[in-house]
Amino acid sequence: MDVEYDVIVLGTGLKECILSGLLSVDRLKVLHMDRNDYYGGDSTSLNLNQLWKRFKGDGTPPANIGASRDYNVDMVPKFMMANGALVRVLIHTGVTKYLSFKAVDGSYVFNKGKIHKVPSTDMEALKSPLMGLFEKRRAGKFFLYVQDYKENDPSTHKGLDLTKMTSKQLISKYGLDDNTIDFIGHAVALHKDDSYLSEPAIEIVKRMKLYAESVARFQGGSPYIYPLYGLGELPQGFARLSAVYGGTYMLNKPECKVEFDDEGKVRGVTSEGETAKCKKVVCDPSYVPDKVKKVGKVFRAIAIMSHPIPNTAESHSVQIIIPQKQLGRRSDMYVFCCSYSHNVASKGKFIAFVSAQAESDNPEAELKPGIDLLGPVDELFFDTYDRYEPANDPSSDNCFISTSYDATTHFESTVMDVLSLYTKITGKTVDLSVDLSAASAAEDD
Repeated sequence: MDVEYDVIVLGTGLKECILSGLLSVDRLKVLHMDRNDYYGGDSTSLNLNQLWKRFKGDGTPPANIGASRDYNVDMVPKFMMANGALVRVLIHTGVTKYLSFKAVDGSYVFNKGKIHKVPSTDMEALKSPLMGLFEKRRAGKFFLYVQDYKENDPSTHKGLDLTKMTSKQLISKYGLDDNTIDFIGHAVALHKDDSYLSEPAIEIVKRMKLYAESVARFQGGSPYIYPLYGLGELPQGFARLSAVYGGTYMLNKPECKVEFDDEGKVRGVTSEGETAKCKKVVCDPSYVPDKVKKVGKVFRAIAIMSHPIPNTAESHSVQIIIPQKQLGRRSDMYVFCCSYSHNVASKGKFIAFVSAQAESDNPEAELKPGIDLLGPVDELFFDTYDRYEPANDPSSDNCFISTSYDATTHFESTVMDVLSLYTKITGKTVDLSVDLSAASAAEDD
């Protein structure tokens, strides 16, 4: 390993693979290593036998669930916003040619004990059972303001400076009640908790616009798309991209140890007695435990079922957001379901996930409100993992560490972390002004 690399990337999780692809496209010399013998790291997809071994240990899955090879169960299940940042990165890098997407059937919100479709336009707001007649009119006006709002056209601002007023102040101008604010903030704007209410209103407006534009994109029931065969395809797509541009991949490299010089700067990575030199290292938290801090824990239930989630119009793929207030929590709970129609389970089988930022020591009890929405399940597994974020200063040690995956079932926060790391590494921003029609493969059937 006498060659010196611009960047060595450790771990083949989705974040690391996107960065490896972006840096390779920039013509940097990239070496990508992983201690595992498979792609994906924490965000890998497992077949049924692997899933069984991981959560049940011994034994084999019952035959009535179907063949192991039919399953691709995501360990970090997330949908993509059709017009969102990840789709833009996929188009920007050309990775779309390695993947096939399919629109997600439904986007729902849990409110007062029931599941409701999330309205995304003024017309949908008028039809929604989430609100009474007068509230519908008020919400319709607010949706219309958001739809018409253009950041660089003051005539659409109606005299409001959204960079100076908070989300709470903007919403109060329209007289919306707490119930409406709850589903707009969490299920349309996709905020993880209520802290957004005291932040600049421009953020909620941008997020609501993204949601509505993504719904309109495929004329479907949701703003989300999802790859056929699951998310495990994504890291491999970016790995291919990196290889096309000269990136080198090495899997199954044990004990990848980041080496630092006397000034505390990265100088290389050692594995099996050999050191590869580099100027910068990109890695997930597990490779540098002394440079990260624990910031929480995620609880996740994984269910195999023989039916769609009840009250979701027989949707084969769906997201349900349970806002924190509905359960008296400090953060939201997320339900995600996909099925054989996305080629991630045997014919007739559905995979549902219930995820939340842990607020107790008991995943079974804490996730129960979400699990109760699923109906009868064939098999149920519980996963817990700690979340870490960097505690170092990358400008002084050249070590760029990603943040652990959160409990959300959409990719927006994940991609923001990637784009922020890219800027720290290169001093540039990724150009996301792309032709979104390049991802039209998602419109199949």
